Order: sequence, then C-alpha cells, then structure tokens
Amino acid sequence: MLLVEDNEKNLKLARDVLEFAGFTVLVATSGEEAVDRARSERPDIVLMDLQLPGIDGHAALARLRTDERTADIPVVALTAFAMQADRDRAEAAGFDGYLEKPISVRQFPDQVRLHLRTEQP
Repeated sequence: MLLVEDNEKNLKLARDVLEFAGFTVLVATSGEEAVDRARSERPDIVLMDLQLPGIDGHAALARLRTDERTADIPVVALTAFAMQADRDRAEAAGFDGYLEKPISVRQFPDQVRLHLRTEQP
C-alpha cells in the first residue's frame, strides 16, 4: 500500500497502525512523489491526503487515472475535510473511497481493507 501524507505526525500514526495490522506500507509526502511511487511500485491501494505540497491529491489522482500502469489501483481520499460537499467532490473526481482524519486507530485497518480489490492481512 502507498500512504500519501505530508504531515509527519499523521503519517507516523497511520503507518504504525497499518504496519501493526500486517500491511506493508510505502510512503510519499507529495503528490508528485505519490505518482512516481505508484508507477514504480504498483501498490494494491493508495491512501491519498488531499492537501499536499506541489500537486494536490485531486491532481495526483488524475495523473494516476490517465496512466495505464496505475489506472486500476484503488485510490482512497484520506482527509480532514469532513463536509458532505468535500466527500461529493472526491467521489466526482474518481476516488474509490473517502476516509476522514483523524483516523480511528481501531477501525482504520478494517476501513482500508474494505477498499482493497485483493485479499490482505
């Protein structure tokens, strides 16, 4: 899995929770890095913050969707934006799911599993 998050504390918490649950977690801290890592590593899923330095999560998603190497990877928005309009915008942009921050340490691994297209830990 590829976790895209520029906030160091949020990144550490999410990565630690997912690794404890048995996931292998790759990390990117910008939209450009996320696109590059997804192209080279082909993760099972991308968890994408929407506010990122450089290109934002929406622009990164658009690049992933137009590349045949990454077009079929599920990309889930992971964001502090919690308004219905934000959720609707993410869905309209083509995100495969929407998870709100702050994450629930207990529920987060299961929430991620719901968006995977293959069996995971």
